[in-house]
Amino acid sequence: MDVDDERFMREALNAAKRAATHDDVPVGCVLVENGVVIGVGENRREVDRDPTAHAEVVALRAAASSRARWRMDGVTAYVTLEPCVMCAGALLNARVSRVVIGATDEKAGAVGSRYNLLSDPRLLHEASLTYDVLAPESAELLRDFFGERRDE
Repeated sequence: MDVDDERFMREALNAAKRAATHDDVPVGCVLVENGVVIGVGENRREVDRDPTAHAEVVALRAAASSRARWRMDGVTAYVTLEPCVMCAGALLNARVSRVVIGATDEKAGAVGSRYNLLSDPRLLHEASLTYDVLAPESAELLRDFFGERRDE
């Protein structure tokens, strides 16, 4: 495993843990350009009452604001859970160059599990994909979160 991939995925896991503190599904995303974090997001649907406030969208908004541009050419997204259709579409439209994924999502994953929006040559952009970076940690965070809710 690439040392930088592990380092930045750990930052995404920290963002995911913050999401859980406000009862949002613990998913985190970190956007990196040339070794520098340019955007961080955690799921905020519950706390913001916004169905689009997924970690990837929050991180893309932060990065676009800080860079004063929407294009993310040369940017790598580190996401603790395989993006859904909405988030894969946002990463696609932002032209993110690479996506590093922690845990896969067999139910709603749109970057290899159910669909593969970021590797479809019929679409306007393709991203390089890396899977299973700190996957056990990412999956455990989700299992613990949902396990606690089932026990309540």
